Amino acid sequence: MRAEMENVVEAVEKSLRLLGQRMDWETAAHRLEEMNAMIEDGDLWSDPTRAQKLMRDRQMLLDQVETYRRIERELKDNVDLIELGEMEDDKEIVTEAETSLRSLKEFAAAKELEALLDGEADGNDTFLEINAGAGGTESCDWASMLARMYVRWAEKKGYKVELQSETPGDEAGIRSASYKISGPNAYGWLKSESGVHRLVRISPYDSAARRHTSFSSVWVYPVVDDNIEIVIPDNDIRIDTYRSSGAGGQHVNTTDSAVRITHLPTNIVVTSSMKSQHQNREIAMNALRSRLYQLELDKRNAAINAAHESKGDAGWGNQIRSYVLQPYQMVKDLRTGYETSDTQGVLDGDLDGFMAATLAMDVAGKSRAEARAEA
Repeated sequence: MRAEMENVVEAVEKSLRLLGQRMDWETAAHRLEEMNAMIEDGDLWSDPTRAQKLMRDRQMLLDQVETYRRIERELKDNVDLIELGEMEDDKEIVTEAETSLRSLKEFAAAKELEALLDGEADGNDTFLEINAGAGGTESCDWASMLARMYVRWAEKKGYKVELQSETPGDEAGIRSASYKISGPNAYGWLKSESGVHRLVRISPYDSAARRHTSFSSVWVYPVVDDNIEIVIPDNDIRIDTYRSSGAGGQHVNTTDSAVRITHLPTNIVVTSSMKSQHQNREIAMNALRSRLYQLELDKRNAAINAAHESKGDAGWGNQIRSYVLQPYQMVKDLRTGYETSDTQGVLDGDLDGFMAATLAMDVAGKSRAEARAEA
C-alpha cells in the first residue's frame, strides 16, 4: 500500500478510536438493549415527555453505533480490496478503493468533529434570536437575510424550525425575530453563531448605489432539558401584554395577545407574539428558563462566557464575521480566520465549515487571538 493511503487509513483509524471513546463503545450495545426494554414497557407513554426524550436518546445512540460500524466495515473492505488489487496487479480495483478511502476519511473526520459536541447542553434544542443593529432599514433587511440563512441551514440539517416571535422593520426586513430549532445537537452546532454579523454591500435602498455597512446580532441559547429544573419566583418577573403586530390585511390580529416577560433581577426580556395569549405566556416562560439556564452555563464555562461578552453591541468593533458582497465576494470569520468566496452559498445556509472551524478551535483550547494569529 502506498504511503499516502497508509496515512489515510491511519487518519480513519484515529477518528474511529475517538468515536468509540466518545460513545463508550464497550457499553453501547448494552445501553441499547436497556433502552429497547424501556420502550416495550406499556406504561412508558403515560409520561409523553419522558417517552419522547427516551426515543430521541435511543435514536442518537443508534445513529452513533451505525456510524461506527459503517466506518469500521468500509475501512476493512477497502483495505482488503487494495491488497487484493495489488496482489492481482488490478489497478482499477486499487484506484476505486483508494477513492473510497479518501471519501471515508472525510466522512469519519466530520463524524469525529460532531462527536466533540459533548458539552452539557450541546445535544439540546436551541433558541436563536436575531436583532437588527446599527444601520436602520439596511440592518433590518440584513437581519431578515440572516434569518433566512439560519432557517435554510436548519432545514438542510433536517431540523424543525418554529418561529417564536417577529417584529417587522419600519420599511423592510425585521427588527428582531426569535426561533426555536429542534434536532440532534442543534445548540451544539449553533452556539458558535452568537455574535455580531457585519454585511458590506451596494444598498438596494440607496438611489446613488453607494456601498453600505450593516450590523445585526445573533444570540443562541439552549432549550432547557426536561430534567433540569429552573425555578422562577413570581415576584422576579413582570408580565406585559400588548397588541400583536402580525401580518397585515383585513384579518390582522388586533387583540392584546402578545406577551412580554421581564426578569427583574437580570433585566432579561423575552417575547412571544403568536395568536393565543396562553400559548404566548408558555412560550415566553420556556424561553426565559432557557436564558437563565444559559447564564448558569456561562458561569461554569469561561469560554462560552467570553464568547457572549465579546458579542457586545451590534456595531463596529464587535463583529465575529464579515459578509462582504462589494467590492469583492468574501465571508470571513474573524475568530478562526476561516473564509470562503462562495457568499451566495453561505447566505443559502452553507455554514458547516464556519461552525466546524470554531468548534475545533474551542476543543483545542485556543483563544480568539491565538486562532487569528495562526490564520
